[in-house]
Amino acid sequence: MLVLSRKKDESIMIGDQIEIKILAVEGDQIKLGIVAPKKVKVHRSEVFEAIQAQNKEALASSSTFLNQLKKK
Repeated sequence: MLVLSRKKDESIMIGDQIEIKILAVEGDQIKLGIVAPKKVKVHRSEVFEAIQAQNKEALASSSTFLNQLKKK
């Protein structure tokens, strides 16, 4: 993991098109601004993990469903 120190109004670049800017630091919270192309999906990690879990569940369900259809 790369660890960087930034102050308010400073930013980092990821590649040529993604900028992450420190908008505010309030206690133990940091507000980030993210500038990225629309094709780049940006999620909070807890939301990303929930999406991944739902996709795995849907994939398992659909393979079970397909197997049931094959037996008929």
